[in-house]
Amino acid sequence: MDIRQVDIRRVACLDGLRGLAALWVLFGHLVILTGFRLPVLSKPDLGVDLFILLSGFLMVFQYRLRADVEDWRAPGTWAAFWTRRFFRLAPLFYVALAVALLAGPALYADRVAIDGFLGEPLQPRERFADASLANIAAHLSFVFGLLPDYAFRTPLPDWSLGLEMQFYAAFPFLVLLARRIGWVPAALVAAGAALGLAVLAHRLGLDFPMPAFLPLKLHLFLSGMLLAADPGPGRGRIGVHLAVAMLLALMPVGGDHDLLHILVRELLVLGFFALVHLRSLGAVDGIARLLGGRAFHWLGELSYGAYLIHLLILYPVAAAVIARFGTGLGAAGRFALTGAIVVPATYALAFLAYRLVELPGQRLGKAVIARITGSRTRARQTLPEEIAAP
Repeated sequence: MDIRQVDIRRVACLDGLRGLAALWVLFGHLVILTGFRLPVLSKPDLGVDLFILLSGFLMVFQYRLRADVEDWRAPGTWAAFWTRRFFRLAPLFYVALAVALLAGPALYADRVAIDGFLGEPLQPRERFADASLANIAAHLSFVFGLLPDYAFRTPLPDWSLGLEMQFYAAFPFLVLLARRIGWVPAALVAAGAALGLAVLAHRLGLDFPMPAFLPLKLHLFLSGMLLAADPGPGRGRIGVHLAVAMLLALMPVGGDHDLLHILVRELLVLGFFALVHLRSLGAVDGIARLLGGRAFHWLGELSYGAYLIHLLILYPVAAAVIARFGTGLGAAGRFALTGAIVVPATYALAFLAYRLVELPGQRLGKAVIARITGSRTRARQTLPEEIAAP
């Protein structure tokens, strides 16, 4: 299968998946913070798992698109890749981080009010209000995901960003390993090494409050990577990639492993595979066209901003609704009213952030890459634009 001959809508439908993943996380937190109950949607970690599958897929997809103009044995290619990824995530993250740290004490008071009303255990104050230089430095450098004490220490859902940056750091090495021994053996070797590191970290007492340490989630990145990797000649080999991807998704590390989580993760891998590789089926093609439509395109474009921003709005709004109505509104009413305020406000701010922060940040990243790589960048700029997760 030549990836250059694949209909570009295969990428366009991934925009819709990104948008749905962000909505899943938003609605999951909305359910939790209003005391409502919804099956599956009440699990925002599964929305993050979908982001992870997308990220693994997209990095390999873009690697294959650029294969003719990028030499992954050259340090300059690695530098350009890391620079591109940094400027995709860092600009908006730094703005959101500044807001979160400044508003931390107020957001903590909101969370205390919410948890007290719902009868939930109180969060530690430092989880919201740690403006120490150590915490700031750990987050500005993106090393916080490697440090259990700092991996979950802001009001943002940013633990996954530290995880994502670790994946980007490891990606060139995974590519070189795959080029040497093949994608499936490389995925199995990497997953085995990650499992060993996860077990070692646990035995050393390095227990992470969220799975922000790459070995805890590498198996899901690898699942997505296999779905984009070239299986080589032979029609059955893509089936091998799918089987190994589903096997990796079962690994018992990095999150909940009850029956619901296992089934949903397997369905995510299967559904993802169908959208990417089974477009000839009428029903699948219809779903892919829908997810690749204009509305879902914009939902995907705003997904990163919505993911980062939504808790900064959700905490004060949920607390205000509780303070105003208490038990008189009921869980369903609190969910509906809070959502009616939070969802449009989140996406309005995400649109402003996209225009004012994300796009200028990406342009700055391209300028930096141009200085790093010189004329080679002009060749790369003829390729399709990246679609990034989260």
